Amino acid sequence: MHADRRSKAYEFGVEAFLNFAVENLLTTTHIRCPCVKCVNLKLFGVGIIRDHVYFNGIDQSYKNWTFHGEPWEATTNASRNVEEDDGHSRYSFVSEEIDMDDNDFGDFGSDPYEFANVIGDGDQPVYPGCRKYTKLSALVKLYNLKAKHGMSDVCFTELLILQGDLLPEGNTIPTSMYEAKKTLCALGLSYEKMHACPNDCILYRKEYEDSTNCPTCGISRWKEGKDSILKEGVPAKVVWYFPPIPRFKRMF
Repeated sequence: MHADRRSKAYEFGVEAFLNFAVENLLTTTHIRCPCVKCVNLKLFGVGIIRDHVYFNGIDQSYKNWTFHGEPWEATTNASRNVEEDDGHSRYSFVSEEIDMDDNDFGDFGSDPYEFANVIGDGDQPVYPGCRKYTKLSALVKLYNLKAKHGMSDVCFTELLILQGDLLPEGNTIPTSMYEAKKTLCALGLSYEKMHACPNDCILYRKEYEDSTNCPTCGISRWKEGKDSILKEGVPAKVVWYFPPIPRFKRMF
């Protein structure tokens, strides 16, 4: 993983990894790609994965090949009952309203192995001795800020790097957006965006899906600009609906 990609050592390592992954295939001909761009989120055939790890390099944080057949260290963490601390679940942050963009993260939470790896991360303090935040809960809070204030991925990456420099040595804050994405995406906490009346009269769905004005108060569906001109297509208010079933799956 750390060898020069032009070296024989890297070539032997890649082939050893691919052989190991193929030997542990279960019911598919495709395996997860561990390159720095795919970070085990995409599945390809062996030939494409070989190209990816040569062109992009292997994700340096992927040291235990849990997605490719190695023993799964997070099993005991995932299967045990969630401990309670002062009457609150240690993973209560999972039920908070997290403004994740489904286009960025998708619903990878359907894979129990990935979700258990996230629970394993939930056990790690954000830095040695920290009792308030874990790696995962800190990431959730930081990503909430990203979504709330419209940070770009580049800005968010620089914020993560700064946070890592400010925190004590040995902290678990990731140093890039793709590393944070790899952890957060396994939550799979999907939501639906719905346009709403600014006065909370209705949701623009079902029979009101094509309406442009609220049938109750008459106010426009669209946002009004500084010049008092309506910006058609830009909703005045958007609410997030968090389906309960995925939350129940996480809780139990």
